Amino acid sequence: MKKLGQDFPKELRRTFLYELEEEWYLPLLAEHRGIEVQPIKRSNFGEYNMAVNYLTSVLEESAAVNTVAVYNIDHMAQILFSGADAEALLDRTLPANIKDMRVGGCKYTLLLNDDGGVIDDMIMMKVSPNDFILVINAGHDITDEIERDGEKISLVADIDRIMRHKKEGEDVIAKDLSDELVKVDVQGPLSYKIIKEVYGEEVIKNRRNPKKNMSFFTFNEIDRDGHTYYFSRTGYTNRWGWEIYIPKARATEDFKKIVSRALELGGLLVGLGGRDENRISAGAFGLPLMGSEYDEVHDPINSPLYPAAVDITKDEFIGKAALMKVLEKDVTKRLNILISEGIAVGRGAYLDGKRVGTVTSSINSPNVSLEQRLAIGSKRKNVNDENGNAAIGFVWLYDNLFETDEEGKDITTKDDKPIRIALELFREDKDGNPSGRPVLGYITQEGINEATAHKALRHIENL
Repeated sequence: MKKLGQDFPKELRRTFLYELEEEWYLPLLAEHRGIEVQPIKRSNFGEYNMAVNYLTSVLEESAAVNTVAVYNIDHMAQILFSGADAEALLDRTLPANIKDMRVGGCKYTLLLNDDGGVIDDMIMMKVSPNDFILVINAGHDITDEIERDGEKISLVADIDRIMRHKKEGEDVIAKDLSDELVKVDVQGPLSYKIIKEVYGEEVIKNRRNPKKNMSFFTFNEIDRDGHTYYFSRTGYTNRWGWEIYIPKARATEDFKKIVSRALELGGLLVGLGGRDENRISAGAFGLPLMGSEYDEVHDPINSPLYPAAVDITKDEFIGKAALMKVLEKDVTKRLNILISEGIAVGRGAYLDGKRVGTVTSSINSPNVSLEQRLAIGSKRKNVNDENGNAAIGFVWLYDNLFETDEEGKDITTKDDKPIRIALELFREDKDGNPSGRPVLGYITQEGINEATAHKALRHIENL
């Protein structure tokens, strides 16, 4: 079958909004903040040259979601699967229950390999009975042979991995829509105000009952003068907000309107650093990051979104046999949010001198309360200051460290106070032994920021 994925780029790609970030947003932000224009700090992300942060710090941008945060997510790709057999193909390749989806519904799911490892995580939108859009991560649109560090590597795009399972005679066509749409996410309690002002209230109403607001994990397809927009409400940061797929012809004008209003309301355009913080700090369990908590070697069992992404009762999907073998062994591993006095990514997690897991993500956060920071027991000034910060992240644990009740549910509070299990986070030598002074931290299930994405929009309509 002819490949559908992109060739590996000869140089880092730029999103459609790259020039706007450089030539329009930087001067606007500098004027707004009364600071000098400086180069944007950028990094390779999925073979895109993406902003880590702008003139504002990662900590400032991380805090913007508490009012309103705007994200250039145009590095993510949108893949359309169409045809009478599109649903059947997707249902037997992806682990989510796709046959139960309604038109206008969204679904979070994973693309697994035969060993149960995670190739990608994604959002799926059911546009019609025969049309589905998959929103995939940056770099997962490339099919090519490359050489890296003297080793030949085969890259296979999600679109090709799925289409390889198309049976002879099936009616399925796959197309990359990324050149037609520009993805911009608007999140935080003032997101409703911005969407309503820029696009009108009707774009985020319930498609089946326009008197009501859009439900969580649904989307609207809106036509404006012959241009098709998609507005989804899937909780990119688990806060109130929307993901907007803007027709390219309208993207420049719309982006300027959205970002200008966000600045007026005290919000910011947020780069990769703040985005990662916002996803880790989302609710009691956080949102796992592809390439950190999820990878091709490890399966997703007992990660926070596993039950939403995987319907293990389905007859068939890629990786099911491997997951079943793991489940038969009564796997006890857990992915848990970690609060620590400093960045600890890659360190071993130790409890009473015993290694209990590995830190997979870690980033400084302004969203950890003083009470939560003081509970670390750190001597660091920045941790204990009233307006200080601490690091948040994820740790994959070999076993569940929380006690469970008679129903098998974790006991996460005692006397109405959150249970916090202290850990020491060590660097390790070549033999795997802990070395040096540990970073102090603890695991908890109280969360960093409240998850609001699923809550009724009436709470933010009049802000």
